[in-house]
Amino acid sequence: MLVQIYAGSLNLVRRSGVGQAALHQQAMLEKMGQDVTFRWDCGAEFVHINTVFPDSLAAAFAARAVGARVIWYGHSTMEDFRDSFKCSNRCAPAFGRWIKLCYGSGDAVITPTEYSKKLIDGYNIGKPVYALSNGVDTDFYSPSASRRAAFRRQNGLKERDKAVMCAGHFIERKGILDFIELAKMMPQTHFFWYGYTNLNIVPKKIKFAIADAPDNVSFPGFVSNDKLRNAYCGCDLFCFPSREETEGIVVLEALACEIPVLVRDIPVYDDWLRDGINVYKARSCGDFLRRSRMILHKELPDLAAEGRITAQSRSIEETGRKLLEVYDSIRSDMTAENQPNLVNKDNCQA
Repeated sequence: MLVQIYAGSLNLVRRSGVGQAALHQQAMLEKMGQDVTFRWDCGAEFVHINTVFPDSLAAAFAARAVGARVIWYGHSTMEDFRDSFKCSNRCAPAFGRWIKLCYGSGDAVITPTEYSKKLIDGYNIGKPVYALSNGVDTDFYSPSASRRAAFRRQNGLKERDKAVMCAGHFIERKGILDFIELAKMMPQTHFFWYGYTNLNIVPKKIKFAIADAPDNVSFPGFVSNDKLRNAYCGCDLFCFPSREETEGIVVLEALACEIPVLVRDIPVYDDWLRDGINVYKARSCGDFLRRSRMILHKELPDLAAEGRITAQSRSIEETGRKLLEVYDSIRSDMTAENQPNLVNKDNCQA
């Protein structure tokens, strides 16, 4: 079976979770022995679309016209569009209508969690929606004493020094304002925020907060997966105060590296991250402060082993097997009149 991952617009989001998810799809399919292409190919049975730009909608229509089954990946919701870029709250209803049009133009939607499935089901798009994790490479992301030592040496950290990290865009929804406030309240602790967003497209309060961040906060920007992995291994806490997610690939990566994880108590985590079992959760800035201090001083139980088990349950291999099951469900669910007849590749014009 040949699967095409639509490449148009992917370059615009390659430094985000959406770009990473597309690479995960390639990895999980190849591990399952399937052929994958990023080029337009009319021999593909399934076409994955990960972005919601105008060209993505055009690609969906074009793919269905030549007989391919189109799967939209529901990375985006109206809810997680809010509190992101300039005017995002004002534009959120229009964005909701747009993604409803996009998702409804395919044959099915795959979204990372039961929570995001519930949201997209609520849009009444008239197409089946499947919950399937974006997955995580648990072979690559794993604990390592040598990587921990390398990270701390490169950042001038002694073993007794405490380091907290996060990763994401410079947007309010990701919790960057809370992260900076937490750093202000913990001046003896080193804080690292990985990721980058052009400050010209974020609200002024984000620009001001970053410019006014205390000296114990570093913004290394977008880094390679190798360097990010070193940070997971080298820091003492992954603090993720995001207010809305469809899953959070960085959370899976952190769990795989067995770094203690502290997340905001939001609905997306309800059925797979349990407070005091595989992560710790907080609701307010005061909660984040109290629990961060307790984790750093080892006053709470170590949840690393359970965190690693959680990541392994969403490994590339596990999600690959489940993706093939989704393909089978899509095939069986389609009625006789809309089952596509694959076009001979020789008759296809790009």
